Amino acid sequence: MEPAPEQSPHHVYPDHWEADVVLRDGGTARIRPITTDDAERLVSFYEQVSDESKYYRFFAPYPRLSDRDVHRFTHHDYVDRVGLAVTVGGEFIATVRYDRIDERGRPASAPADEAEVAFLVQDAHQGRGVASALLEHIAAVARERGIRRFAAEVLPANTKMIKVFRDAGYTQQRSFEDGSVHLTLDLEPTAESLAVQRGREHRAEARSVQRLLAPGSVAVIGVGRTPGGVGRTVLRNVLGAGFTGRTYAVNSAFTAGQDTIDGVPARRSLGEIGEPVDLAVVAVPADRVPEAVADCGEHGVQGLVVLSAGYAEWGAEGRDRQRELVRQARSYGMRIIGPNAFGLINTSDAVRLNASLAPEPPARGRIGLFTQSGAIGIALLSGLYRRGAGLSTFISAGNRADISGNDFLQYWYEDPDTDVALLYLESIGNPRKFTRLARRTAAVKPVVVVKGARHSGSTPPGHAVPTRRIPDATVSALMRQAGVIRVDTVTEMVDAGLLLADQPLPAGPRVMILGNSESLGLLTYDACLAEGLRPRLPLDLTTAATPQDFRDALAKALADEGCDAVIVTAIPWVGEDGQAEAGDGEVLAEALRSAAAAGPAKPVAVVHVEIGGLAEALAAATGTVARPSAGGEAPQGPQTPQTQQGPRAPESVRAPEAPQPPPEAEAPGRIPAYPAAERAVRALAEAVRYAQWRRQAAIPGKVPEFLDDTIDEPGAAHLIDTLLGPDPDLRGRQLGTDEARGLLARYGITVRPTLPAPDPDAAVVAAARLGYPVALKTTAPHLRHRADLGGVRLDLADEDALRRAYGELTELLGGPAELQPVVQSMAPRGVDTVIRATIDPAAGAVLSFGLAGAPSELLGDTAHRLVPATDRDAAELIRSIRAAPVLFGWRGAAPVDTAALEELLLRVSRLVDDHPEVVSVALEPVVVATRGLTVLGASVRLSPPPARTDLGPRRLPNY
Repeated sequence: MEPAPEQSPHHVYPDHWEADVVLRDGGTARIRPITTDDAERLVSFYEQVSDESKYYRFFAPYPRLSDRDVHRFTHHDYVDRVGLAVTVGGEFIATVRYDRIDERGRPASAPADEAEVAFLVQDAHQGRGVASALLEHIAAVARERGIRRFAAEVLPANTKMIKVFRDAGYTQQRSFEDGSVHLTLDLEPTAESLAVQRGREHRAEARSVQRLLAPGSVAVIGVGRTPGGVGRTVLRNVLGAGFTGRTYAVNSAFTAGQDTIDGVPARRSLGEIGEPVDLAVVAVPADRVPEAVADCGEHGVQGLVVLSAGYAEWGAEGRDRQRELVRQARSYGMRIIGPNAFGLINTSDAVRLNASLAPEPPARGRIGLFTQSGAIGIALLSGLYRRGAGLSTFISAGNRADISGNDFLQYWYEDPDTDVALLYLESIGNPRKFTRLARRTAAVKPVVVVKGARHSGSTPPGHAVPTRRIPDATVSALMRQAGVIRVDTVTEMVDAGLLLADQPLPAGPRVMILGNSESLGLLTYDACLAEGLRPRLPLDLTTAATPQDFRDALAKALADEGCDAVIVTAIPWVGEDGQAEAGDGEVLAEALRSAAAAGPAKPVAVVHVEIGGLAEALAAATGTVARPSAGGEAPQGPQTPQTQQGPRAPESVRAPEAPQPPPEAEAPGRIPAYPAAERAVRALAEAVRYAQWRRQAAIPGKVPEFLDDTIDEPGAAHLIDTLLGPDPDLRGRQLGTDEARGLLARYGITVRPTLPAPDPDAAVVAAARLGYPVALKTTAPHLRHRADLGGVRLDLADEDALRRAYGELTELLGGPAELQPVVQSMAPRGVDTVIRATIDPAAGAVLSFGLAGAPSELLGDTAHRLVPATDRDAAELIRSIRAAPVLFGWRGAAPVDTAALEELLLRVSRLVDDHPEVVSVALEPVVVATRGLTVLGASVRLSPPPARTDLGPRRLPNY
């Protein structure tokens, strides 16, 4: 909303304060600054507030606002006096205001850093988390305007408001004065306030998804009067799945006498239905969607699935139409799947909803599936159906204008019906949030991701996604750090999903292989070695093996304490006449399943070649088995009880602690079957790596306390402010050598000094100052860190050697002005490494490590972790590169001081994490000796700190 013309011109309307938020019940609302145009809205809002709420706000009966009050509450300077409103359908449902005050409580201007704050929430909307969301946003506004504390006077009877302040997580003080509670809140974010904010975000977003997946009633808008068409197809699918709620068909073209269609009530608008509708599936042409959305919003629909095409996938005009669709839906408090969506499915017996274009809903299972592509969604549904797999929920979000994979991670985290989350993503709109949510979810259930558009850089139509500078290999490494199982193809995703959903997690990488084909067993053995597993030599049961032989061998393998997983290979039997016999697949399947059910909980996978009915029989489990955790143990951590999901979602979602796994069933479960050894082994290897991550994540790493004693954070902050200056260049500033050395020194990082050598005499003077032996190096950009080009001379023991080297260098590579030579004292011999930290606009701060030179630059052998890094991250970082053996005594060499290297990595991580202005650090080379290390070169770049959307108040993506 734009300000009125008479508004103070030097305090422009702060449109960046506008935000859409998800409330506690899953509905949305808009938060925006109050303007002079809001007088009528304010009066109307106040008239709908109860006398009790008015009394709590003004400490006295206050039945109506005077003209003076209205003027005061709608005129703000957006600095010392700020008012925010929460709107639904364009009308106010809550307001908050702060006024800057001095130490005596009188109106003031900066530099006064305290403000008095007061809230008013319409009674009909109390309990939805409106005040909590408003507090987050008004606090962020206040911090931006230099206010550090809020003061509030609250009547003791106003327990709801006291609880809002108390539960916010800010440092606060309370006292009782003159019959009221006086509260003072320090607005500096704390770990507790951030945890509170993220907990509320989780509950709200999970609830918003739950309202879409478990509606009590569904209206399909755009149902044709004759068979065929998208709307009629969806209606048929909703009815065919046996939806447990009420269903309605809506089309403005229905005649007055047409009361039913396909056996359900037919209405011309939602208003004619006469009762609330929870979910609307919109299947009308794009130009008619606004009318349908308005009808939904005005009649209390909670969420939309928009199947209609003609939006951002059609170009600029479609993008504008899509943005307007989102704005319109959110203004009514509704969330959207789509547009251009394929639909959603919930197989729960309590819901049985197929609001999609899929003619046959999948069987009920324990896999949750999210895709951004309808075509990929169709392929995945088909592939899972052929493999006999079932789903708990399926969502194909189309253009993903609102609801995203992040929202479904919030929901699946606690969903008792989902054991594995599968996501096909073409972009990650909020990578920091995705990483945070994926890490939390992966701690209790596997998250498998296929990332499309890895090299094209394309983004979902109509979305403004931050440009990623880091390579795709880095993105993959960061996903694995968060516990995400990233695979390359949808086939691999299905393969991994089936094993993870139906089998326990392996306790380790030891694999036993048994079967009736020596050749197939050897192929499986080779594939295991290639994936980093530890297989035993295959057990050949010979082609004469019977199903009983398979059962006995599998039972023995599972009982072996030296075995963590079993792969069974099977080919058709060869009869006495030399003819291949497919055999009875169902008999073999039953033998394998009974052995697996009777033995210890270890994963079993089957590789088969043309055995009729085997895969189908293995998939046809007689019961649903909950997948145990790694090693057969239940997940560690706080447990919360789960409730049965009904056709109407419960009023709240539990706090985001680790959910309990469902109880194990007694019947044997499905065993995944694969047509190729490589596919089975790859799926098992992903399960092994994930199980290892789960075990390690149960005991999180930490940042050693000893670092605090050698880090001068305030001194570094002051130096950064000085270097950037009062009016910093938005493009950033590369620090000089001495400036970089001074900043790094404040974090205990010592860079060995270099002295310029513009001529031989200057080189000799520099060497005398530093002490022999010395190194002579060029610093020209095209020769920096290129010892292979002859730009470095080492171990120069005296003046003669130095002058000789200087002459050779300039004769070979160019004059001193071009080479920019420097002299540096020699460091102890060791392994040359490189440490970097960069701020990526999409992924955040990334810490990288590799060996200097060809291994990292040519072969890409570099490891990455997100900042802040823990002691475990640092240890894993140096051990995860392929060339790591060089650091640990390769070919008889002495191991280097990896402890010193880990400490240096932690110091760089702390520097970047403490000071977001440090957007790039490169230490190259870092020579790691048997004792200690030496940083020979360093570069640092500063820039005004980039926006951190993951630390601000909760908000949905802007349109």
